[in-house]
Amino acid sequence: MSRILVTGSSTGLGFLAGQRLLQAGHDVIFHARSADKAQALRREFQVDIKCVVGDFSVMSDMLATADAVNEIGNVDAVIHNAGAGYGRGVDRTQEGLPTIFAVNVLAPYVLTAKIASPTRLVYLSSSMHRVTAAIDDALWEKRDWRGSQAYSESKLYVTALAFAVARLWPNRFSNAVDPGWVPTRMGGAGAPDDLEAGVVTQVALASAETGPLGALSGEFLHHKKVVSPQASTRDIRLQESVLRLCRESSAVDIER
Repeated sequence: MSRILVTGSSTGLGFLAGQRLLQAGHDVIFHARSADKAQALRREFQVDIKCVVGDFSVMSDMLATADAVNEIGNVDAVIHNAGAGYGRGVDRTQEGLPTIFAVNVLAPYVLTAKIASPTRLVYLSSSMHRVTAAIDDALWEKRDWRGSQAYSESKLYVTALAFAVARLWPNRFSNAVDPGWVPTRMGGAGAPDDLEAGVVTQVALASAETGPLGALSGEFLHHKKVVSPQASTRDIRLQESVLRLCRESSAVDIER
């Protein structure tokens, strides 16, 4: 049995991944954005579950969430599932960061740096990550806002983060997963992919499932198959730029 944190697990893919891990006998730490969502999650399961609360558009909440997880005890794996979509216009955090960047990139970075030594890390990417990096304006201070482009870039950067972690920490397993376009609140009811198929890969990676997936690190997967990511995510220069931007945006450094 493993202890596994699933961020953004009050609804959608995160909820289903947490549910499947719980059913398999794992010790799951759920995460909700607010106390109300955490309470609704507990009512859904009708049993006592572990749940941490934190709004990942707020820097202090990212840090507090990591502290709360560490207080529970060492975790074996983290599924970085929490994400912000692009349905609205530009939305910025109290620190002036695009919320999409804060939730989709910075929060996984901060939790990776602050949560004590999980062996397995899974970062939720997207097929939309296949864009050209604009790391010199990743925070959209120069360009006119384009929500879909900002979302795609955030998934490019979190994929590069996953590969950077695999490179820096060779004794751990770090991978990025494209769950597909699935019918969640973010994906919409008309999304064509299967919801169950959208969680099998991250569940297998986080739970150290026996077989070839259990030994993978530094890979990009879709429906339990290794596929090629956007080539730039393999570029150490981009990886280091993402790490530097996250460090400068959070004042949190990642162990090397």
